[in-house]
Amino acid sequence: MSQVKSKVEQSLETMKEHGLKYTKKREAIITYLIKRNRYISAKEVYEFMNGEYKGVSYDTIYRNLHDFEEMELLETTDLNGEKKYRFHCSHELEHHHHFICVVCGKTKEIHMCPMQYFEEQLNGCSIEGHRFEILGRCENCQ
Repeated sequence: MSQVKSKVEQSLETMKEHGLKYTKKREAIITYLIKRNRYISAKEVYEFMNGEYKGVSYDTIYRNLHDFEEMELLETTDLNGEKKYRFHCSHELEHHHHFICVVCGKTKEIHMCPMQYFEEQLNGCSIEGHRFEILGRCENCQ
């Protein structure tokens, strides 16, 4: 079974577990995000979906993206003042962070975490979570 098909099937199962019914549109959104493998805007997802399903509403796309984010199928970030979405990295991967291209949204995994340094600097504080992203231009967008 291809890796994309496996991820799609796992995602559809997660949706079902959260009470979302299967629709071809939901499958198409997830498949698109898996194949793109980068951060993309709701508008880009909408444009793709409108090409596949004429008349689909932007609200439907946005609501599904929000639901998928709540189910932890998607990761989000804010690039240039716009919320962007990408299919969640494998839950089997060790804790990691991302380099994100500010032009195309391409991501690269960074397999280290600077939190140990910050914990040492914040003696007596309780850290409840963190997010670390490096923003720049990938080799193709230089």
